[in-house]
Amino acid sequence: MAIFAKDIRNIALIGHSGEGKTSLAEAILYNARAIDRLGRTDDGNSTMDFDPEEIARKISISLSVANCTYRGTKINIIDVPGYFDFECEMLEALSVADSAIIVTGATGSLTVGTEKALEYCSEHKIPALVFINGIDKENSSFVNTVDAIRAKFNKVVPIIIPEMEGTKMVGCVNAINGSHRNFATGASDDAIPAALQGDYQSAHEAIIEIAAESDDDLMMKFFEGEELTNDEITKGFAVCLANGTTVPVLAGSATANKGILNLMDTIVDSLPSPQDRPTKDASGNVVACDANAPVILRVFKTIADPFVGRLSIFKVISGTLKSGMTLKNLNSDANEKISAVYFMKGKKQETVDCACAGDIAALAKLSATSTGDVLSEGVEIALVPVELPRPVYSRAVYAAKKGDEDKVFGGLSKLKDEDISFTVSKDPETGEMLLSGLGETQLDVICKKLKSKFNCEALLQDPRIPYRETIRKMAEAEGKHKKQSGGAGQYGHCKVRFEPGAEDGVFEFVDAVVGGTVPRQFIPSVEKGLRQAIQKGVLAGYPMVNLKCTLFDGSSHPVDSKDIAFQMAAIIAYKDGCVKAGPVMLEPIYELKITVPDNYLGDVMGDMNKRRGRINGTEMVGGKQIVTAEAPLGEILKYATDLRSMTQGRGKFEMSFARYEEVPASSVAKIVEEAKRLQADE
Repeated sequence: MAIFAKDIRNIALIGHSGEGKTSLAEAILYNARAIDRLGRTDDGNSTMDFDPEEIARKISISLSVANCTYRGTKINIIDVPGYFDFECEMLEALSVADSAIIVTGATGSLTVGTEKALEYCSEHKIPALVFINGIDKENSSFVNTVDAIRAKFNKVVPIIIPEMEGTKMVGCVNAINGSHRNFATGASDDAIPAALQGDYQSAHEAIIEIAAESDDDLMMKFFEGEELTNDEITKGFAVCLANGTTVPVLAGSATANKGILNLMDTIVDSLPSPQDRPTKDASGNVVACDANAPVILRVFKTIADPFVGRLSIFKVISGTLKSGMTLKNLNSDANEKISAVYFMKGKKQETVDCACAGDIAALAKLSATSTGDVLSEGVEIALVPVELPRPVYSRAVYAAKKGDEDKVFGGLSKLKDEDISFTVSKDPETGEMLLSGLGETQLDVICKKLKSKFNCEALLQDPRIPYRETIRKMAEAEGKHKKQSGGAGQYGHCKVRFEPGAEDGVFEFVDAVVGGTVPRQFIPSVEKGLRQAIQKGVLAGYPMVNLKCTLFDGSSHPVDSKDIAFQMAAIIAYKDGCVKAGPVMLEPIYELKITVPDNYLGDVMGDMNKRRGRINGTEMVGGKQIVTAEAPLGEILKYATDLRSMTQGRGKFEMSFARYEEVPASSVAKIVEEAKRLQADE
């Protein structure tokens, strides 16, 4: 049976970790009869969490996709990790979802994940609804939770009223149309329990007012005191939901399968289809979600399946994708032959003939396609790329077993197919390979996957700080290399002036020899020796920078003077002269842009001062404080973890290299001692 874009709902389940997103996906699939039993995250048998690491940790670490059909509508569910280290998974999911369901616990409070999800959806104009889960847990409160969310986001409105018997939810009233559902019997009627009449009336009136705002004719009808029909209320409310002026709230229990059918009805009746939210290209032009247009698809996730190989999960932006087609990858400029099209249900793939505009599906074994790529059928188009946060947490990565280096770094390269948010790079200063991501848990998961998938173990360590050395004053030194070993001897002699102020900021050599005291052919040898010497400073062996070296005198031997002898003489002069020229250590300073709620500003500024940081300014933007600061790299290696702890996950930051500055004298001894220890280990 052909599926049309108007009959598709692409929803992303987002929110705080541990609130039951995966359990909710399970309940939706079960009620739509897409699966025959309710799996549980705690038992490791849920449809969406199938990676061994997810099963072991009992949390989602990658987005996963499943589909089902309910009331003639295909629902594509994208289950998204809630843990902050996997934020990029949420951003990838929301780049293709047409709406979001924010799942939160009935704790009577606004969780950080709910707050951030609502902020993101509001900022990016993504239609969203809130599902309050675990309504029948002890000490849960639907009313207090709604009030806590509304205190921060006043556009939330309950569209169901839970019917409670003690701590158990036994039914609910639909505040849009007044229908009552009894969970014990499954029956639906218009008999609103007397105890819920007041709550229903106030919620229903709020919904009517919202619906009236969607259309001038409805607004006129409302002001003239005419009653709006249920159909008008439903359609008007859906318009306001789609344009983000309201966020409906529902409630239930995913594990007990209560309130899920109400949610599914709302998904079908009120959430927008791909046709309602067509994609825009990089120039802002709308790309119609048209099944008859040329095929354009966007890959938003790649997973490594042990049986099928690489699976590229995509959304069809326009056209109808069929097996046998050849599409051009607009990012790699390669052609990809489409062998088979799959619909996903967790780790299972169902082979289908085609995927139409607006649908989500998968392709296997695309050779030149990565996450974020766009494939098309003869159409040149640029879509807006997903803006992912830059890595802010780095660790030096080594092979735990000598000789496994190729396996470790080859495995990391393959894992980047699945997770594009981490990077592996070589620090040109220290020579270490750095594994960088959004937090400690993400890097730990990557290492666990290396072991389980590629049978190799990685070792993570604090990265070395790329210190440098320089001098503060001028000094002259003499270097003489004289060697006689029975045969041909070696003789080199030079006098060099060392001072700060290299023209390029690193090294400058000046030839000031007069009278031929150093023969012309050996002057390049002195420069070569000095260039070699500055690779290691005289304090702790870090590279020397901003050094101006002037060769002004020396001597030679008619037989024994050689290139190597003058190189050695230059090195001797360097070691002596730089010690006398007031050597100092330099450390990298990074600029930080920290975004935090106003009530955490004092803590963040106080903490930055303890890190030898400098606050350059603060600015209030969009209700958040943006702090610009500078701090030494050595003091902020684990700032991602510390800021998250300090702000309960509400803070975020970006960092970029600014410059080098002199290390305080009190810290030099410790750095020198550590450098000597590392050199001894090597």
